[in-house]
Amino acid sequence: MAKYRKKPVVIEAVQWNGANHLITETFMKGSGATIDYSQSKLGVIQIPTLEGVMTAQAGDWIIKGVQGEFYPCKPDIFEQTYEAAE
Repeated sequence: MAKYRKKPVVIEAVQWNGANHLITETFMKGSGATIDYSQSKLGVIQIPTLEGVMTAQAGDWIIKGVQGEFYPCKPDIFEQTYEAAE
């Protein structure tokens, strides 16, 4: 079987911490995402994606993909996959 390497792509992301509402809402403006406080004191973000609504907990990263789509990413996966870009 052939092997493939993921192309290097620079993405934009913000880490949701439950307190950075303005930054997160500005970053995700127009995406249809909502913050829900019924499940957690810090709130969770409900993000509509092509795969359905995904939930970001405090500590998760919110990534803006190459086509402008948003999706959550757990901190350990984010750390293994991404590094700071210049």
